[in-house]
Amino acid sequence: MSATATSSAFPKLPDELALPLGLFGGTFDPVHFGHLRLAEEAIVHLGLGKVCWMPAGQPPHRGTPQVTAAQRLAMVSLATAGNAGFVVDASEVEAAAPSFTVHTLERLRRELGERLPLVLLVGADAFAGLSTWHRWRDILALAHVAVSHRPGFPVEAASLPPELAAEFAGRRIDDVHALRLSAAGCIATFAMTQLAISATQIRKLLANGLSPRYLLPDDVLDYIQTHSLYRNP
Repeated sequence: MSATATSSAFPKLPDELALPLGLFGGTFDPVHFGHLRLAEEAIVHLGLGKVCWMPAGQPPHRGTPQVTAAQRLAMVSLATAGNAGFVVDASEVEAAAPSFTVHTLERLRRELGERLPLVLLVGADAFAGLSTWHRWRDILALAHVAVSHRPGFPVEAASLPPELAAEFAGRRIDDVHALRLSAAGCIATFAMTQLAISATQIRKLLANGLSPRYLLPDDVLDYIQTHSLYRNP
């Protein structure tokens, strides 16, 4: 089964058979092997049934991307094709409003029901800023949160803003099997293989006429080159 850019890819399963669904949002400008490795390892470490990739249409926390939302969606679809553990949700790209995480979670709850465990995947840096997100406490009521971090550098409450540190201390779980026991509300952490790759690095290479090959899938690089993306004017 290939990844498909639609929310209808989610099967309706009896509650006792439904594994947690990972949710991976981002600008993906462009998608690269670091993103793919995080999603793959999240399935293994967290016991997820699938990971749903959700490219942001209008990201509210950063400037307008250099390429269109449709192009970023196309690159994610190419990168995830062929992996039965990945599906792609195009709803944020197709929406006219900014891509706030809480709104996406509310939509998914309406579509998937209240009992399916949803697990929002975030990196440690993004998690540290969670308390600045729109209606951030509601996010914890709608989904679990799983935080990826570098091996040997665990997420510590002392490094978080006070409000978030309190939530982290009260919701943190060590046994990821607990993610299956409720629909939302827990915070888990997992160490992932570190790949020194960033979308900023890739865009800079392309802008300077250099090749980012082996930093992202060949199909994505071919798409970038075919459409002359990320070049300096």
